[in-house]
Amino acid sequence: MKTKKNRSFISLILRWGLICALAVLVMVGLCNAIVIISSKGRTYNDVEKIPYHKVGLVLGTTPKLSNGNANYYYKCRMQATADLYFAGKISYIIASGDNHIKEYNEPECMLNSLVALGVPDSVIFLDYAGFRTFDSMVRAKKVFGQDSITVISQHWHNQRAIYVARKQGIDIVGFDAQDAIVRKAYIKNHAREILAKVKAVVDVLLGKQPHFLGEPVIIP
Repeated sequence: MKTKKNRSFISLILRWGLICALAVLVMVGLCNAIVIISSKGRTYNDVEKIPYHKVGLVLGTTPKLSNGNANYYYKCRMQATADLYFAGKISYIIASGDNHIKEYNEPECMLNSLVALGVPDSVIFLDYAGFRTFDSMVRAKKVFGQDSITVISQHWHNQRAIYVARKQGIDIVGFDAQDAIVRKAYIKNHAREILAKVKAVVDVLLGKQPHFLGEPVIIP
């Protein structure tokens, strides 16, 4: 009798565990679908075809990996930003990244890299509080006063940025920088992005705000 009760209890636990697992999978799939659909038709990988926006916002990442090697994602974002500028598709650039400690400064690194590619520093504005993609997009509207922008990153990242920006009332398109050529890095980042898209939807639904806002920055 006791064994039968134990089996029944275990069966109940397994059943509810399966239901919860299915619910999580449905939620993850739904959130990802919402983000992807929101960005459909708004990403470009051809400089000639992308429409002009006064401001391009490049999303930050570390210039070097933990092993000391150059970050391929970073290099491709900087090159894509320079390509847009010299093609006349953007006139100003917001370099938005993480600067939560003195020793780590993504915006300054992006400034130096873009200047090295020939972009004049006078057209580059630094957003030191772009700690997350969500923060970067909200600050583009609330701090930098932009109602329309071109966001620059890899395709999967641009999808999320576009979703958040559109929820802020920003007219936005994305320019897709070259993706990773190393299979391991490609799989790792795409797997992480699945959960990042869920977080983006939750942040929007909860009405989250950036860590910092601050005084308005005027772009001519």
